[in-house]
Amino acid sequence: MLADRMVSLEIIDSISTNTVGRTLQKNDLKPWLHEQWCIPQLSSEYVYNMEDVLDVYAQLPDARRPLVCFDERLCLLIENVHEPIPPKPKTEDKPAQFEKIDYEYERNGTCNLFAFLAPHLGWRHIKVTERRTKKDFAYCMKELVDIHFPDADIIKLVMDNLNTHTLGALYEVFEPEEARRIAQKLEIHHTPKHGSWLNIVESELSVLVRQCLNRRIPNIKTLKEEVSLWEENRNENQVRVNWRFRKEDARIKLKRVYPTPQN
Repeated sequence: MLADRMVSLEIIDSISTNTVGRTLQKNDLKPWLHEQWCIPQLSSEYVYNMEDVLDVYAQLPDARRPLVCFDERLCLLIENVHEPIPPKPKTEDKPAQFEKIDYEYERNGTCNLFAFLAPHLGWRHIKVTERRTKKDFAYCMKELVDIHFPDADIIKLVMDNLNTHTLGALYEVFEPEEARRIAQKLEIHHTPKHGSWLNIVESELSVLVRQCLNRRIPNIKTLKEEVSLWEENRNENQVRVNWRFRKEDARIKLKRVYPTPQN
């Protein structure tokens, strides 16, 4: 097919399929494959939000103004239909055997994970909920202010622009006085649209998936227990994040993202 196409486009007079195959193999080309990416709309707004978040990360830690990164992710609840065959250790006459899990499974719906991360403090919290609504978000913000950081003057909160991530949700759940009290404790810094790589908590969620969620979990009760143990271990070890990418780095490495000033 490729050989015929090259001839029809007059790229070459004639070529055999074997030659095409050898050329693709030699140059490690696989034209039938493609990679899927989230391609951001690069604009001045993207640059502004990016530099705003990077400035927040560059600030020195302040106990009265802690930095917290917030995000969420969907979690599938999957149950085994057949009981797995447990692993067996190596013996003198038989090699070790891995755990065997049947390919058949049963889906038990989905749930949501709200993730909080204070990168300077080595603290994180995962809140498991049945859904992700504005009401759930509002209660997350109340818990952040009243339970996790009650002594903070202001909480610098980094999060994305998801439609439910709005402080207006507080007014849909609480009385105006209470909603305003919570909102005044939060200093919001939004990551750019399609710029979630700037949210440090994304890295923490990736660790959570690899260390805890990369298997079948049948129900919310089990999920909460597993996530709680993982969270406790990480917090006891005070695993911190050392973010090194700065605004000055962005202006060099991401120069093509910056718009050309119009005088």
